[in-house]
This record gives sequence, C-alpha cells and structure tokens, in this order.
Amino acid sequence: MDRKIKKKIWTPARLISLVLGSLFVVFILYSFVFAEKGSKLNVSVEKINISEVIRGQFREFIPVDGSVLPIKTIRLDAIEGGSVAKKFLEGGVLVEKGDTIIKLNNNNLVQSFIREETQAFILVNNLENTKLALKRNDFEMKRRLIDLNFQIEEAKDNYERSKILREEKVISEQEFLTIKRNYEKLVSSREIEIESQKFDVENSKLQIAQTEATLKRTRNNLDMIKANLDNLYIKAPISGRISYINVEVGESIGAGQNIGQIDDLNGFKVRASIDEHYISRIYDGLKGTFDFAGGSYDLTIYKVYPEVNNGLFSVDLKFDSDIPKGIRRGQTLQIKLQLSENIEAIQIPRGSFYQTTGGNYVFVVDPSGEFAIRRNIRLGRQNPRFYEVVEGLQPGEKVIVSSYDGYEDKDRLVFK
Repeated sequence: MDRKIKKKIWTPARLISLVLGSLFVVFILYSFVFAEKGSKLNVSVEKINISEVIRGQFREFIPVDGSVLPIKTIRLDAIEGGSVAKKFLEGGVLVEKGDTIIKLNNNNLVQSFIREETQAFILVNNLENTKLALKRNDFEMKRRLIDLNFQIEEAKDNYERSKILREEKVISEQEFLTIKRNYEKLVSSREIEIESQKFDVENSKLQIAQTEATLKRTRNNLDMIKANLDNLYIKAPISGRISYINVEVGESIGAGQNIGQIDDLNGFKVRASIDEHYISRIYDGLKGTFDFAGGSYDLTIYKVYPEVNNGLFSVDLKFDSDIPKGIRRGQTLQIKLQLSENIEAIQIPRGSFYQTTGGNYVFVVDPSGEFAIRRNIRLGRQNPRFYEVVEGLQPGEKVIVSSYDGYEDKDRLVFK
C-alpha cells in the first residue's frame, strides 16, 4: 500500500528567493526614502576653482580708460575772413602769447578803412572850419555891437538936448519927434542884434556838436576797422604748443572758421568714457585712482558731459596732487572709479560662474570636501575683484567660482 508523502513548504530555493526579494524591496525603499534626491555629476577637482567666502572691506568701483589731455585747449578761429597770405608757424611748435601764427589778406576791409579814414579827415576839416567861422562871427558881432552902442550914445545925447530945446521952443515938434524916433530905432536895433547874435551862436554850437558826434562815430568805426585789420594777424592767445594748423597759403577762409588749436602745457586733465548704465551714479567730486610708474595717484571728477553717444558718456577728471612725471598728452590710463565708500561686507571673488547663474546660485563645498551642493544666493554690488553677498553665504564657506557650463541642471557635484 502506497504512503502519501507530505510536501515541504520552506525549501532552500524558496528561502533564497524570499531573501533576494526582500533585499530588492529594501533597496527600492532606501532609494526613495533615504537616498539623496536630485541630479549629480562627478567632476575633477583639478578642473574647477574653489574660493573662500570672506568678510572684509568692500568698495564698489568700475574700471574705465581715460585719455590724458591738456588742462585747457584753445581753438584758433579766424575773426575776420580772408585769404592766407603767410604761415609763420606750423603745428607741433611751442609758442609764446602774442606770437603771430598766420597773416590774412582782405582787400575789402582795407578799402573800408581807407573810406572811413577819408571821411574822418573831411569831418575834422569841416569841424575846424565851423569853429573858425564861429570865431569870426563872434568878432564881427562884437564890432557891430560897438558901432550900435556908439550910435545909440550919440542919438541919446541928441535926444536929451532936443528935449530941452523943444521945451524952450527952439526947435519944432516935427524935428524933435524925428530925433526921438531915430534914438528909439537904434535902441530896438541893438536888442534885435543881440537876439540875432545869440541865435547864430547857438546854431553854430549845435552844428559843432553834431559834427563832433559824427566825427566820434566815424573815429569809432575807424578804430573798429583798424582792429579788424589787426585781426588779420592771427596770434597765439596763450603760451603753449600748437596742436595743428589746417590751412595753407592762398586758401580762402571765412570769419569764424577754425584754423588750428593751441594746448596749454601748464597742466593736464583726464577724459574718460563711461557706460551709460552708470550715468545716474556719476557726479562731480567722485574719486578715482590709477597706477603709474610704480605709484598710485588720485583723481577727482570735476565735469560730467550728459550727452550719450554710442552708449557712452564722458567725464573730465583732475589730478588731486602733483601730476606724475612722464605723463604725456594722449596717454591712456586705467582708472578705478570709486562708486561707494568702504563698507564691511561678505564677499566672494569674481569668477566665470556669474555668466551662467547671473549671481542667483552657487555650488557650496561641503565641509567634508567631497562634494558641493547647489544653493540659492543673492549678490549686490561688485568691483573688478569681488561680488558683495547680500544673503545665502557665510564667511568661511567655500564655493566654486569657475565656469558652470554643463552644471546648469545639476544639484550636486561630486569630486573625484
């Protein structure tokens, strides 16, 4: 009789399968629960740059290029037009104030001077003749008054005698009246003569005043034309160096046309071009520094040109102390223009990471030094060496500052 054999439940094969299945489940759970989330990338330490976050003095400044220029530049403009008769000096030479540089010819101006000069001579002659005539009239009027006074005295004496004779009935009434009328006529004639002479004197004085006023205007015109003739000689207004002369002998130039330039060699200034992004932060009195011949020198902005051309505006800076020896016109200086005072700030060195992150995040190195974790941060001001850290980092931490190309979607960088 056959016996029924009881089947075993926990066979070795089943036990092995159960253990392997449990281990797989545990691995899956660990991966989802305990393992680190986010993407990671293995990187070589030799291919990255790591810098430490520090706290220290921070000063915001921007680098700009400045060109050395004379402290003052004088334009040479023709006050009067004409043709260039002679060039006494060329560009590049030193001149003293008052040296003649160019002589111009202007025939119209010369003819105007001759006409005005002739007119002045005529007026002077007329004035002298008028004054001479007035003097003669004065003598003549005095002579006539003397004659009238003599006649009046005779007529008065005759009149006084005739009154006595008439009272004594020696002469007739008609004869007396004739003598009386003659006397009164002479007295009236004298009064008229005095009025006439007074009118003639006033009229002569008026003519003299008018002639003198005309002569004065003519002489003023003559002086002005003479000054214009002097302006045909273009002279150096200051001592310095002629930068250029851009006319040639025989060339015709108009009034106001620029013919050259003189540089004042008593000092220099620096003109710099700055990106229009900073125009609201640039003002008179802003400081800058530059290195030259082993020394550091200070500059101060004293003039801002608000016009923007091709995204740039210009400023003029002056040297705060003695001008460095060896500085020459046209020389380029690398200037650090200070936009803020020194402040205490957390900061990290500048690096290529900024081109990728825009300063919104960095990879912070773990204290173990084995990996780096992505962390959001906020940066503030900057200078050519450092970024100011507003939040997200602490002094002593280390960050990767080299390029983040290829790291954009990574949360962890593992060093190898």
